[in-house]
Amino acid sequence: MQVKSQKTTLFIFLFLLLAGAFVADLAIGSVAIPARDIVNILFTGQAARPEWRTILIDFRLPRAITAILAGTALSVSGLQMQTIFRNPLAGPFVLGISAGASLGVAILVMGFTIAGASLSFGFLSNWTIVGAAWIGSGLILMLILLISARIRDIMTILILGIMFGSAASAVVSILQYFSNEAMLKIFIIWTMGSLGNVTYSQMQVLVPGIVAGLIIAFSLSKILNALLLGENYAVSMGLNIKIARILIFLSTSLLAGTITAFCGPIGFIGIAVPHLTRLFFKTSDHRILIPASMLIGSVILIFSDIVSQLPGYDATIPINSVTALLGIPVVIWIILKNRKFSSLG
Repeated sequence: MQVKSQKTTLFIFLFLLLAGAFVADLAIGSVAIPARDIVNILFTGQAARPEWRTILIDFRLPRAITAILAGTALSVSGLQMQTIFRNPLAGPFVLGISAGASLGVAILVMGFTIAGASLSFGFLSNWTIVGAAWIGSGLILMLILLISARIRDIMTILILGIMFGSAASAVVSILQYFSNEAMLKIFIIWTMGSLGNVTYSQMQVLVPGIVAGLIIAFSLSKILNALLLGENYAVSMGLNIKIARILIFLSTSLLAGTITAFCGPIGFIGIAVPHLTRLFFKTSDHRILIPASMLIGSVILIFSDIVSQLPGYDATIPINSVTALLGIPVVIWIILKNRKFSSLG
């Protein structure tokens, strides 16, 4: 009973921390907006200055919401990958999803120009880059699903996923080598990751994709618990391994693929957050780990977004740089700790 009370208290603390970080993310920027005005704008639509309402509603609010969605999606997808592969360093992009998305964008941005086609910067904005990233990650997903239906060994699937990702990265490198300077710059900026480019119209696709992935993940909680003890044990419990893999891969691809398409590749969140969640909650039960990972991932990515905006300055640094600085120490700790995945929790 005391353990349950401690977990409840920790959930409440994380929720309050997330709420505070969300308000801070809305308040901090090149233009300072008082907290009272932020509350008034959000709940009444009234602002002391009209420009404050525009800044908050059109720019900062979608950015903060995107940070929560991205932190949630990447953390849960990383948790699922570490469970199914029983590998503490597995992340949401271990199946080559990120590399597939990068290949889709690279072909759109650099491939056409290499072939002699002329693309305008307007054509490359908004939905076109998102669509290219989604198609690229979707193709990798289809290959993985076909393989998982035929191959029993989960480590073979992991190796093949890494190989698919390496092959996609090799093609991207070739396209970069032959691309012109303007198109190469667009692609490099996309790979740095950004939370500030998602519009409200894009959220109408982003949100359902993330919600669908989370619904699948929650429905797989008991299956993920069984997989912690090994696939042989799961089979002895009557679990259909092939269907379980397909559902887990589908959930991961919806979560990580959608975020990559809209925000670019954002690293280290999916690897680090599941370990922090197990450390804080001291459990291996996915019915607790999934919602806890959602909260911790959201808090960390909103905090990263605040840091990336360099409070007090007009400049903004890439979100990937911040998540790397936060995530790398956790990964180093995992390696030095040298604990088996089965003993985590």
